[in-house]
Amino acid sequence: MPLKKSQRSLKKWTKQKWGYVGKKGKSRYLPKSARDSLTPAQKAAGSRAKNKATKAGRQNAKYTKAELRAIRRLR
Repeated sequence: MPLKKSQRSLKKWTKQKWGYVGKKGKSRYLPKSARDSLTPAQKAAGSRAKNKATKAGRQNAKYTKAELRAIRRLR
């Protein structure tokens, strides 16, 4: 039985090379193509947003506009 569109998308998403932008646990966890497309300033802004949310007691932080653009190109 063939996979549904959402299942194919998830399969593609999970096959990507995932990793941290900076220090492990202190920065964003993004696919390699998204990490490569961001400038150092954009990566730093994303890490600052994540660290700020973590210090405020939130587990998740919103993506910056640049991070959203990079991730949307992958979907």
